[in-house]
Amino acid sequence: MRVSFTYSDQWALCLGLMGFIFIDPWIAQAENYPSAPVRIVVPFPAGGGVDSAGRLIAQKLSESFNKSFVVDNRGGANGMIGSEAVAKSTKDGYTLLVNGANFVTSPILYHKAPYDPIHDFDAISLIALGPNVLVVHPSLPVYSVAQLITLAQKKPGEIGFAGSGSGSTPHLAGELFNTMAQVKMVHIPYRGSGPAIIGLLGGESMSMFLPAINARVLMSGHKVRPLAVTSLTRLVAMPELPTVAESGIKGYESSQWYGLLAPVNAPAEIMNLLNAQVSKILQQPDIHERLIKDGLIPMGGSREQFTHHLKSETIKWAKVIKQSGARVD
Repeated sequence: MRVSFTYSDQWALCLGLMGFIFIDPWIAQAENYPSAPVRIVVPFPAGGGVDSAGRLIAQKLSESFNKSFVVDNRGGANGMIGSEAVAKSTKDGYTLLVNGANFVTSPILYHKAPYDPIHDFDAISLIALGPNVLVVHPSLPVYSVAQLITLAQKKPGEIGFAGSGSGSTPHLAGELFNTMAQVKMVHIPYRGSGPAIIGLLGGESMSMFLPAINARVLMSGHKVRPLAVTSLTRLVAMPELPTVAESGIKGYESSQWYGLLAPVNAPAEIMNLLNAQVSKILQQPDIHERLIKDGLIPMGGSREQFTHHLKSETIKWAKVIKQSGARVD
């Protein structure tokens, strides 16, 4: 039997064959991704919260793809050195960045930042939120956020709050508290979280917005008095603690966050693939429970949701920094 083709049939067949010939190279590459080790830059020294998040994701991505995802610690300049290196790297999906809240606040705090967090990067996935716990030294006669506000109003400029450096998350959490509660507590900067905690325990600073992961140990030993958590909802790990928002400062929220990013214009198919894998990782029971136990809130979600988070965080903290006059350089 003879089969005949019309002109339109021949043209459709031609287009179909051309589709096989002109396949988007990034789609083909995504199907084989990764074909080489992937470098995940952590722009801080080993041992901190961002490093822990980076190593967790690197380990689990290695297991998911059965390929190496290697952490590269490139600390310096409040996270800007490592972030700049990723922004200027090859846009092929083989150099990624795990960063935290400093990613958006550092370019605001420094006059000459080497990258723009919105325009120089593509969001992949928000990993987790890390709320703080507002704690006070046991000698301070306050047992609630309302009592702290009342005392701070009576003694403007006399109550200090410890921070792990100017522009750090605990510092900006305190400045946001000052603004929203209309009080004037004074930031006392230290060189890192360890010295800040020592200053708090020694009574040099009477309060601190302490990362939840650190607060649990000190709370169990009654070395500090917790007043509230800085997330919008209560933490599963500390259900007895109210939020600052429900304690009288409506809308207050301040959290460290951890996320996975890539240099702008990296292959979208690879970024979508990584987003899907991170979401699966965060849904694994052992990972979910581990994050919650550490006082974190597992996130995940779409790339668009993470992009929105980055933009809203930038606007929020730019306003706080301007009002407080905080500067690093």
